[in-house]
Amino acid sequence: MKNSSYLTSVRTMTSVAAGLMMALSTHADGRLIATSGVTQVEGSAGGGLVPWALITGYSEENQTSVSAFHTLTDVQDFRMTVDGIGFSYGNRFELTAAQQRFELKGTAVDIRQEIYGAKYKISGDAIYSAMPQLAAGIQYKRLIDGEIADAVGAKDSDTGTDFYVSATKVHLAALGGYHLLWNATLRATKANQMGLLGYGGDDNNSYKLVPELSALVLLDEGLAVGAEYRYKPDNLSAFKEDRFADVFVAYFPNKNLNLTVAWADLGSIAGSEDQSGLYASMTGYFK
Repeated sequence: MKNSSYLTSVRTMTSVAAGLMMALSTHADGRLIATSGVTQVEGSAGGGLVPWALITGYSEENQTSVSAFHTLTDVQDFRMTVDGIGFSYGNRFELTAAQQRFELKGTAVDIRQEIYGAKYKISGDAIYSAMPQLAAGIQYKRLIDGEIADAVGAKDSDTGTDFYVSATKVHLAALGGYHLLWNATLRATKANQMGLLGYGGDDNNSYKLVPELSALVLLDEGLAVGAEYRYKPDNLSAFKEDRFADVFVAYFPNKNLNLTVAWADLGSIAGSEDQSGLYASMTGYFK
């Protein structure tokens, strides 16, 4: 029943469309459509894997916005679902909360992690300023099920905190007449597999600075294709930890909905090699 329900959800989202970016046509009221970004797997506005400098929702000066999202990721040996909410004020500040549920297929292994995030736009605008939009963020992570993290040698199986800075820039008509977006994020983290296997390990228990990169092209109003690459620390002697990567398609039919699908390559996870598969996400926005 769980697999059937999952596949039904994926087929529904896939048939409607997918992923991220900016339909750079003005809406009658305020911010351009898709300037909210999509929702990444830790709850922040950005791509599917990488937080961007964009602020979630469509709030403008003295306005608030609320978002809610659901994400499904299915690879050979694992399945992860993520649910969460976001709040923004004045296109300047965002607060997010998400819960990840990570399942080992065919077993009773079920790992849950809560992530509470905050992001502040420091300067610039992704479209209208010469310099990129810059933002700083924090993600506080609480591992609810820490027994496996203890077993594999994590130094902390309870809580961890990631810090990051992001730069996002849109170049209009820069690629054969199509709009191009790029993002670069630098994250300071101890998290093993984003924190699902705890924080720090026997090989390393110090913060590491790791880059995360995204780029996309806007093909049509509300429709974009792109790719992401996320480096990660390798703290545990028990398991090699690989980078994450994806290619995605994103669709914004209006300012109330985003649909994203991607093919995700997650590398080796807890000793299981070549984990890749479908990622699908839906975000609703309320202003």
